[in-house]
Amino acid sequence: MVIKKKNQKLKKQLSKDVLVQTAISFADKNGIDSLSMRNLAQLLGVEAMSLYNHIQNKDELIDGMVESCVILFSLPKVKGQWKKEMKRRARSVREVLLSHPWLTILLVSRVNIGESMLRYFNDSIGCLVNAGFTYKQADQIINAIDSHIYGFTLQELNFPFKPNEYKSKASEYLPMIPKNDLIYFYNLTKEVAMGKYNGKQNFDFGLDLILDGLKFQSKK
Repeated sequence: MVIKKKNQKLKKQLSKDVLVQTAISFADKNGIDSLSMRNLAQLLGVEAMSLYNHIQNKDELIDGMVESCVILFSLPKVKGQWKKEMKRRARSVREVLLSHPWLTILLVSRVNIGESMLRYFNDSIGCLVNAGFTYKQADQIINAIDSHIYGFTLQELNFPFKPNEYKSKASEYLPMIPKNDLIYFYNLTKEVAMGKYNGKQNFDFGLDLILDGLKFQSKK
């Protein structure tokens, strides 16, 4: 009887936002592939069918999850200094993606048209157009920056070694590298093994390469 009353109370508290936030927490811990309407219902202590009173299907749930994360992205100021704003935008997106490891693949593999996502792109385009870039250039710039963000983040999340393991792993693999055939790779690995170089990839280094290469194309 106590369990039944508890479930009934929980049902009354269900909402789309509760479903979305619970799904985000689940995906953060277990991955997006493990998420289903059934295990979401189990997590909430309700029947799966009761979820459909608040959401049509899993696609709508995922749309809500993406939108709920995108709203955390820092929007560039449309009339701000474009390079500064694009850097702030990129760092913000990466931070959110690292907090939600499942999010990157959803951003690059789906059509996401939530209000926050559309505003995010609108303001990104506006910032660049107001800086003197054409609409075509603005679109291509955003694609270049986002490719760096997504690619760097995916590698960061899936690389088989942690940064604090680079030195020991380099020492471990160094004897396996044929020095005479792969001298430059050998020397790089040796520098990491000896602690002369930490081997860590630098997000801002790649971002600055893109932005510094673009500033000469702006009319302002």
